[in-house]
Amino acid sequence: QVQLVESGGGLVQAGGSLRLSCVVSGSYLSIKSMRWYRQASGKQRELVAQISSGGNTNYADSVKGRFAISGDNAKNTVYLQMNSLKSEDTAIYYCNADVQRFQGYSDYWGQGTQVTVSS
Repeated sequence: QVQLVESGGGLVQAGGSLRLSCVVSGSYLSIKSMRWYRQASGKQRELVAQISSGGNTNYADSVKGRFAISGDNAKNTVYLQMNSLKSEDTAIYYCNADVQRFQGYSDYWGQGTQVTVSS
């Protein structure tokens, strides 16, 4: 069993910052990559940022230069630092991980954390 738990969401004014955290726990061999997705009300879920086990990162064009994804292997945690927040960043943010278990790789999701940016 693998669990992902996000935290750090909340209400912030436009131009402000938040840092999201996602802790991975449970029984697994390794983590191949981790991602942050978001889903705004009435819209499809979209990929925001991803980081590989080697530290390579990718970002959606809409957040480049404002968001930064990082990982702490010792803490089994991935972070999303969000700066210069805009109202359009308002969404539920989900953590996602490709996790290797004895049976092979599987995809796991957290429960989501709400980010609300007021203008």
